[in-house]
Amino acid sequence: LFVGNHSQVSRVPVAIKVLDVNDNAPEFASEHEAFLCENGKPGQVIQIVSAIDKDDPKNGHYFLYSLLPEMVNNPNFTIKKNEGK
Repeated sequence: LFVGNHSQVSRVPVAIKVLDVNDNAPEFASEHEAFLCENGKPGQVIQIVSAIDKDDPKNGHYFLYSLLPEMVNNPNFTIKKNEGK
């Protein structure tokens, strides 16, 4: 409830333009289906993945990949950051 001098109250219409909305979820850059041979070697790269985001990047997009919590301590699979690619 406004209490005060009503002669000092004014109303002004304001227009707000939304420049970008995070309306696109990140997605893989291409479809991936990995195959691993039974004679695969430890440390062998089995798949390289990349992602895109169709929203306008202010400072570029950064994606973080991780294993599911139940897979973090699994010695058979790791995720490594591929710098510069």
